[in-house]
Amino acid sequence: MPTDKVQRQRFELKYVIPDDVAVNIRDFLQAYLTLDEYGATQPDLSYPVHSLYLDSEDLRLYRSTINGDKNRYKMRLRFYERGDTAPIYFEIKRRSNCAISKLRGKVLRESVEPLLAGQMPVMDDLADPTPEGLAAVQTFFRRLNELNASPKAHVAYRREAWVTDHDNSLRITFDRDVRSEPQYDLGLSTRLDEPVYAFGHNIIFEIKFTDRIPRWVQDMVQAFGLRQRSAGKYVDGIANTPRDRINAWHAIYI
Repeated sequence: MPTDKVQRQRFELKYVIPDDVAVNIRDFLQAYLTLDEYGATQPDLSYPVHSLYLDSEDLRLYRSTINGDKNRYKMRLRFYERGDTAPIYFEIKRRSNCAISKLRGKVLRESVEPLLAGQMPVMDDLADPTPEGLAAVQTFFRRLNELNASPKAHVAYRREAWVTDHDNSLRITFDRDVRSEPQYDLGLSTRLDEPVYAFGHNIIFEIKFTDRIPRWVQDMVQAFGLRQRSAGKYVDGIANTPRDRINAWHAIYI
């Protein structure tokens, strides 16, 4: 399981690139960054990421992104492996103009179903019991109830991450094999039966930084001719899913 080095507040730049460009960028990055400690142990330098996105019945969070609202958020359960002992991360990812912030709490898998059924979170529900983690899960719980949110889509991909040695100020990731499918239950499986590949064989390349973007990163973007664009795994996955595979009530909001 990846070490939790999430950047709580950051800026993000996203690009969609073909694999041959990604390989050349990787060669460039090796002079400046270090491969993430978990990816370094994998034969393809990547680790699996799974997210179960939650939304209201009228897909309010989906529509907030489609409408380009400056202040919006997403809710998801993130996990990296299967098994009864593997923890689940409760996450709220907020966007305010160009800034991103993330709340994240590490929850015991056996506590997930009771919490989503309405049980108030307590410290014993956490796999890593800290006041910060409990506050994050409690905020998630409040949003869950406000929206009457439930599972809507399972998104999966393999992530290759490059990071700074000395701090957490810069993180650059390649997300490959990005796929999604509708899911309306709480099954936390790593299996997808008929996934949609909204980005084809392309890779989502992200630059995530907490302060000022380094000059060498700006030079890299220019040298490889990268063009920034939106790349929402949850939103693009839903938008590219055939309507006959989407719950009829939700389809009217897409």
